[in-house]
Amino acid sequence: MDGLVSRQVISLELALALLSRVRDEAETRGLSLAAAVVDDGGHVVASQRMDGAALGAMKLAVGKAYTSVLWGAATGDFMESTQPGGDDWGWNSTDPQIVVYAGGLPLLVDGELVGGVGASGASAADDAECVSAAVRSSSFD
Repeated sequence: MDGLVSRQVISLELALALLSRVRDEAETRGLSLAAAVVDDGGHVVASQRMDGAALGAMKLAVGKAYTSVLWGAATGDFMESTQPGGDDWGWNSTDPQIVVYAGGLPLLVDGELVGGVGASGASAADDAECVSAAVRSSSFD
């Protein structure tokens, strides 16, 4: 039908595989993380909290994945710009789900946004490194 747009959607199987890669990377670093994969609308497809991960880590992991989809960017890109006096100061307070700490990445296939992944439970840098390693080892751009 004219006027409709087709899109690629991340499957549960692919989301679970990505979470497994995040978990593997966290385990090699001795970390316990929560991680989440969201679709291109920011809705959770799959999530997990490793044994020992802080209870609050899941909310942050989902928020990081969600934020990366909203802006099509790594959440760490906003850590400085959202601070007082920064170019983006205040926009992160417009939606309680937005998280501007490193550890969230958009998932792209052939340049098309298909979802996002986020992790939390360690330092923002460690969260980001675990997510980056998982995405690099997958079929995403």
